[in-house]
Amino acid sequence: MRNLFRINPTHLFRVFAFTGVVLLLFTLFSSVMTAQAATTRTGTGGRLITIHDNGQDRGLMTNATTLRDAFNEAHIPLDKNDLVEPGLDEQLVANNYEVNVYRARPVMIIDGAVRQNVMTPYQTAEQITQHAGIELHDEDKTTISRSDNIVADGSGLLLTINRATPFTLVLYGKKVSAYTQAASVGDMLKSKGISLGKDDTLSVGSATKIQAGMSIELWRNGVQTVTQSEDIAFTTQQIQDADQPVGYKVVQTPGVNGKKSVSYQIEMKNGIEVSRQVIQSVTTTEPVKQVETVGIKVNLPPGSHQDWMAAAGIAESDFGYVEYIVGHEGGWCPVRWQGDRGCVNHGSAPAGSGYGIVQATPGGKMASAGDDWLTNPITQLRWATGYAVGRYGSWAGAYNHWLSSHNW
Repeated sequence: MRNLFRINPTHLFRVFAFTGVVLLLFTLFSSVMTAQAATTRTGTGGRLITIHDNGQDRGLMTNATTLRDAFNEAHIPLDKNDLVEPGLDEQLVANNYEVNVYRARPVMIIDGAVRQNVMTPYQTAEQITQHAGIELHDEDKTTISRSDNIVADGSGLLLTINRATPFTLVLYGKKVSAYTQAASVGDMLKSKGISLGKDDTLSVGSATKIQAGMSIELWRNGVQTVTQSEDIAFTTQQIQDADQPVGYKVVQTPGVNGKKSVSYQIEMKNGIEVSRQVIQSVTTTEPVKQVETVGIKVNLPPGSHQDWMAAAGIAESDFGYVEYIVGHEGGWCPVRWQGDRGCVNHGSAPAGSGYGIVQATPGGKMASAGDDWLTNPITQLRWATGYAVGRYGSWAGAYNHWLSSHNW
């Protein structure tokens, strides 16, 4: 029995030697495979891109540094409205990427009477309307549905916008633009979480039907303080350019209204404001002055005053009456506002001021004689003749009235 279990040293050595060789070969094989795998990921084999495109998956190996280049190499077509995540021009630095492609498809947007067909890759109503440049308010409701008539709609998907009703809400003196899907004032207040106190008064009944553009006011009787934002009108500075004709105007710096926060002490009785007093006014944004360049050059027609009167259809026998009235009114300067000195256009004047050679008040009434009434004395004389005859019967009648009243 002992001979059966005797171990031959030579045989044992051979077993160990064979096992060592096997382990060495396995180690070398593993090293080679690891090196090849590394080369596959970062070497000449490139990086692995897995593309998920409308439910279909596709893998590709690439050395491209952007997805745009990778798609071009693989001849994968893209529409300008398709959406790719990550972005097409984002630099690729990792070994593996999962890429989602959202294909653009036509969507018919129905916004009241307006129907707009857009190509969009987006899925939600908010994303689609934003892509189409359509503003949604929080109270607007949207639904996406399948079209029953693709030929008529031009799309398989319909996005319908149910607009909320716009109205003005004055809440304890603060005015805001508001929107609601509610049918009545009471339902609107409930939907917005507004409850009435014992001293509160509504400007309309709670059962009143909500209509577009209506104003709903909620006041608290008694003395209260209200703070609201108000505009500060910008001023205008005009730079006169003697090389440009009258009527020329270029805005060099557009004016912008400023803002101020004004606090009022208001007394309310039965929902009616009985007094209002400013407590404090703070400018929050300064207005920006508008700067304009205006022309003041007067291009008078050729000839003498007599030539102008003749061109206006005035009889020579009336020239003396016209000379007297014009000499005591605008002094033959067609751009003179009442109170101006010299024949220079100084821009606009207060409403009701006289203008032109006969100081028509307001000057704009002379537009009935011609579009060039601002600068053309002949046009102004043509209007003045109609005025003199219509009011005084003749230029002689106008002259006699001026002598007695020093106006006409």
